[in-house]
Amino acid sequence: MEFTEIEPDETCVCGGCTAGRRARLHAARPAAGGHPAARGARRAAVLLAAVGTMLSGAAGAGAAPTTRPGTTATDPTDTSGTAGADTPQGEPSGLSGGRILTPHLRSAGAATTRAAILARAQRWVDQQVPYSMSTYWSDGYRQDCSGFVSMAWGLGSSQTTWTLPEFADRIARDDLQPGDILVRNNPDDPQSGSHTVLFAGWTDSTRTHYLAYEQTRPSTRRRATPYAYWSHSDAYIPYRYRGLSEGVVIGPGSAFPGAASFGPGACNTYVTRLGELLVRRGGGRFYVEGPDPSWGEADRRATQAFQLAQGWRGSEADGIPGKDTWDYLVNGKGRDIPPEPTLNPPPPRVPAPPYPGADAFGPGRSGPAIQQLGEQLVKRGYGRHYTDGPGPDWTENDRLNVADFQLAQGWTGTEADGYPGPDTWKLLFS
Repeated sequence: MEFTEIEPDETCVCGGCTAGRRARLHAARPAAGGHPAARGARRAAVLLAAVGTMLSGAAGAGAAPTTRPGTTATDPTDTSGTAGADTPQGEPSGLSGGRILTPHLRSAGAATTRAAILARAQRWVDQQVPYSMSTYWSDGYRQDCSGFVSMAWGLGSSQTTWTLPEFADRIARDDLQPGDILVRNNPDDPQSGSHTVLFAGWTDSTRTHYLAYEQTRPSTRRRATPYAYWSHSDAYIPYRYRGLSEGVVIGPGSAFPGAASFGPGACNTYVTRLGELLVRRGGGRFYVEGPDPSWGEADRRATQAFQLAQGWRGSEADGIPGKDTWDYLVNGKGRDIPPEPTLNPPPPRVPAPPYPGADAFGPGRSGPAIQQLGEQLVKRGYGRHYTDGPGPDWTENDRLNVADFQLAQGWTGTEADGYPGPDTWKLLFS
């Protein structure tokens, strides 16, 4: 496959041309490690690494990454036992098809967003782009680890692990956010011993593992990875793309930033804006401290409440925003999140009136207590025997209704004879 590349100007002192000349120098060394040219190439590689560090020193001074030296983990998917080591890379090159990036513009880079970086990386995962240091994918980028990051950052050229830092600032481990990268450069084997991965967010609050997008054999993958990497953990350095645009304006008509922008481990401007939109649509009760860039349970619950308010169920209401959820929120469509349901408080309890005594009831008796008894029986649903009344005069209908109430309490025999005693009276009016 053909591609065009501009040779570095031999008289130009800019960082891009200087790095290009040194990259070309170390690429020319023979395989024999003891040959003088080999030693010179290794020195050039070390100098090239120093150039990248100096170019980003202003932003990265005092921000040495807090790695854990000597940490080595086992990659369960790596049968060779050389995770990240067997990833040789090509040299800096323009995109296939004749498109190029002038070396003088390398330090500038095109503006992009974290969401766009992750979306581009996800496309290679979805397409399962095969690993190769010599072939180029349909989008024009070289199919090795550094070509993959160049593609995700939208550089307009395929760089190497040695030249990617020219486009970035060195940052500390605790400053890592989705879209940043981790780079290991090996002066002893610049092409085959170096590697880079794209950081996509921490997997949990312990920050011992993160989601990594990576171009490695056999093809692009996204997986949980121990910090900083499976092997040579102490040699990986975090960098942030200098052309990153943090100011994301999200309003009506804004395109969905992609599923990778949301969910556990996500940390970006889109998560903040999602929370703000949800609060505006009635989801404020889910946030204790207000929306922020880090995805949390509050974001999931508020999103799910909004989805349920639209009548969506199942996978359509899983709390993770998709294209429809985003469309409804940014364009003010659909129903708001309803207020939290509140139970109607029970009416205040009225103390039972004093028991008038057994002599107030029975054949021949009359008085206000009998009418009060009958009215309470009707209110409680035990008035089926009344054809008239109830009234102040005791009747057989009063006795039968009282007996129904007593039987409903599980009483039998003399306890359900139809004449109200103190317990019947108390329960009836409670």
